[in-house]
Amino acid sequence: MATNKTFDQIVVGDCAEITRVCSTNDLLIFAHASGNRNPLNLPDTDWTGDGVVDTPLAPSMWVGALISAVLGNILPGPGTVYRTQTLTFHRRVAVGDSLTVRVKVTAKKPNEMLDLETTVSTEAGDLVASGMAEVVAPKQQIEFDASELPALLIERHRHFNRLITLAKTLPALPTAVVAPDDASSLEGAILAAREGLIEPILIGARDRIEAAAKDIGEDLSPFSLIDIEDESEAAAKAVAMVHEGKVKAVMKGHLHTDDLLRHIVKRDGGLRTKRRISHVFVMDIPGRATPVVISDAAINIAPDLNTKVDITQNAIDAALSLGLPLPKVGILSAIETVNPAIPSSLDAAILSKMAERNQIRGGIVDGPLAMDNAIDVQAARTKGITSLVAGRAEVLIVPNLESGNMLAKELTFIAHAEAAGLVIGAKVPIMLTSRADDSRARLASCALALLFNHWKATGSPVETLEPIEG
Repeated sequence: MATNKTFDQIVVGDCAEITRVCSTNDLLIFAHASGNRNPLNLPDTDWTGDGVVDTPLAPSMWVGALISAVLGNILPGPGTVYRTQTLTFHRRVAVGDSLTVRVKVTAKKPNEMLDLETTVSTEAGDLVASGMAEVVAPKQQIEFDASELPALLIERHRHFNRLITLAKTLPALPTAVVAPDDASSLEGAILAAREGLIEPILIGARDRIEAAAKDIGEDLSPFSLIDIEDESEAAAKAVAMVHEGKVKAVMKGHLHTDDLLRHIVKRDGGLRTKRRISHVFVMDIPGRATPVVISDAAINIAPDLNTKVDITQNAIDAALSLGLPLPKVGILSAIETVNPAIPSSLDAAILSKMAERNQIRGGIVDGPLAMDNAIDVQAARTKGITSLVAGRAEVLIVPNLESGNMLAKELTFIAHAEAAGLVIGAKVPIMLTSRADDSRARLASCALALLFNHWKATGSPVETLEPIEG
């Protein structure tokens, strides 16, 4: 509760201060609230035009606005009315800077007027801004609960940016791109090549691929192109190139998933291993501290327990390859207790116990968990669930394809998440995206494949991912 001081309670010399760390979210919120879209103050922007993303600097008026937080919340506090403010700015503020904002009463005047000295300084004591404020102090005691303010969601995708940056440190992955004969699939492959993630070999109908290239204004001369009219034959050629050692990944273009998977899962000449093939969605959800892995939402329709063991292990491997140490795995059901009438709750309990017995390795597995108490700490506490996973799940194993597919698409279209897709359990990673996915989703899927390939070869991720809060 914020409690004020009335004019009569205040004496000259009274002081108050707060400490605030500048974040990228602060810059985005200020840009929206003020309408100031100066690229100098926005993250992930090349405002100098030299091809390098520049470090954003906080707008000076954002720094000045911090003073009002002290005046309005502490001294004098709720009920304060601003009259004037002078400011001199001495230096710029960058993301990550810790600022101390201080006000000091220098005079009391008629009509409940106060003069206050205002300063903003860095953690090292360097002066950022200074000036004088004149305010009308409140006449009566006021308490105000600031936690009642509605939360804000900043639609940003920091996790994929970070994963793509990590993947760029690795050698490009030779990749067979099957039927990239529409704008999105071809643009995604070319963009990934340009970013150094893959070395694409385009397999499909030359005339359709060239027409798609013309539509997006791209030159195909830097890329190998194998002209195969039939999409099924193109998929078979991609699988054959894996066996020949010419490619280390397969990327789905503008063809139906079944037409590609038919050749990957076939017993003779396919890409099967001892483990069941499954799909993972890696979701970059605004507001989540880490990426979220969802499986299986694209291949195994109604998996039995044995299949769910492989699905869970594949998903853990995917999370480990991203740099999530000991990923927390929530096995989802409709409820968080075991009910024989709900088969998914039984499977979840068995999978959890199998993980305790090291039959599933590399993660902390718990279930059954309902969606709310898998991802929300308060929901887990309300239901009295004591668990290392509940409320903190980074991997979600769904009961069946239908529930997983709906969950992933709800997160994409309602929660503004970005999704990338990868098939794991085959001899090589397979970038399996929807035909409706844009080039950004395909670029992220290429990054996942490259990171997974590196993890599989070395047994360790490129880098451990630290949570991003806020």
